[in-house]
Amino acid sequence: MDTEKRVGPPTYAKDCPSRTVLEVLANKWTPYVLGLLEKYQRPLRFTELRRNIEGITQKSLTQTLRSLERDGLISRTVYPTIPPRVDYALTELGVKAGRLTTAIADWSVDNALLVHAARRAFDGRSEATPPASFPPDR
Repeated sequence: MDTEKRVGPPTYAKDCPSRTVLEVLANKWTPYVLGLLEKYQRPLRFTELRRNIEGITQKSLTQTLRSLERDGLISRTVYPTIPPRVDYALTELGVKAGRLTTAIADWSVDNALLVHAARRAFDGRSEATPPASFPPDR
């Protein structure tokens, strides 16, 4: 099997640049923001995003939007109106990331019942059996 050799530090190394990108994508609220912008396929205002992401605070949404803008995943357009109007939209790079988060969301919906069943089975097993000693008693 032919494989390309990766140049530079391994992906999971502390100093690998891709690690910081992955950390942004793994942020608690990032998939929801990218997913909504991908779903609606149009710019959204702050209030639209907040209304559609149940549980997010104004502060968390602001921080998430700034982080995504900094990384080039979304654009922020300010309109000189009174009151001011600000729209957020996916960039070309953000569209690609939005597709990833949408795929993960779809997988989550398709497999939620199986994951919850596995959790119940694990929790039932964990409560019913005492932890094994390590190393095993002889």
